[in-house]
Amino acid sequence: MRIAFFVNAIEGESPLFTTSLLAAAALSRDHEVIYVTPDDFTLRPDGALVVHAKVLPSKKFKKPETFHAALQDESLQRRTIEIGEIDALLLRNDPSLDLAARPWAAHAGILFGRFAAQRGVVVLNDPEALALAQNKLYFESFPDVVRPPALISRNIDEIRHFVESHPKGAILKPLQGSGRRNVFKVNSASKSNLNKVFEAVGVDGYIVAQPYLPEAKAGGIRLFLLNGQPLKHGDTYAALRRMPARGDQQSNICAIGAAAPARITDDILALAERVRPKLVADGVFLVGLDIVGDKLLEVNVFSPGGLWNMRELYGVDFSNPIIRAVENKVAAQAVSKEGIDNRMLATL
Repeated sequence: MRIAFFVNAIEGESPLFTTSLLAAAALSRDHEVIYVTPDDFTLRPDGALVVHAKVLPSKKFKKPETFHAALQDESLQRRTIEIGEIDALLLRNDPSLDLAARPWAAHAGILFGRFAAQRGVVVLNDPEALALAQNKLYFESFPDVVRPPALISRNIDEIRHFVESHPKGAILKPLQGSGRRNVFKVNSASKSNLNKVFEAVGVDGYIVAQPYLPEAKAGGIRLFLLNGQPLKHGDTYAALRRMPARGDQQSNICAIGAAAPARITDDILALAERVRPKLVADGVFLVGLDIVGDKLLEVNVFSPGGLWNMRELYGVDFSNPIIRAVENKVAAQAVSKEGIDNRMLATL
């Protein structure tokens, strides 16, 4: 089986990225692995779609650093491959990383992923689902009961009123974006304070305001869902608690937080069950749910990370069951006489 991993840029990949672990797991299961970036698609006049892909050597890598060194090798073979010769395309880019410097690249995966799916390639997550989730408005389509109330606006008077109505504080963040860039906790709606935050966050467009949840001091939980169900191995869930640094309300591990084991309660599983129908209907194969207290704060559908932290915390590698699920989808597509709709196949 040939699996393609679509990323923002190969030089931007890290040994401990979830994408790297998935690619190494695919190689260990004797699949061919190729990497594709926004620069690598060509749609020819005859309608043929090809990729100019970087092909990984067919070998098993015991250490993530060794795999990463092979990926970064400038002498690594590049091949032009017709899209129909790819069995599965995993869209693992983060559009927000490209929006400022090269906006044309931000949605290349979605656009060409649609063409790939039309040609029988299994594309995960489904491109139409990713198109829906290009910004945090997607989050507002989930049931009210699972998420905190939010205001989305560029009107500073509306935002000031929202902050004033939440005495425990509010979180302001850009509607478009990921990570902790331009995310602020605001305790006061004083003119000078709010004006500065409004200016910083508003440079990215619309602003999302949410009430600050005091439970965030204890960290938030990221729980992975696969095919709409919590991913687990035995009794161990693919989940972690992301602990904020002292004096900081953020818990983004890549920025400042630390990973700790997470206890998955019945309430958390019930929350996951409430969002499952929409995720399945949208064709979301792999997703990371960020949960604080009894509320969902983020739905990460583009490139959810954390598998390496879970491997370190629990001694469990969740990469293999994810690749097995991809194998099952490719097999189902292969035996279907008329082909299965990609959105349905994504969570089959």
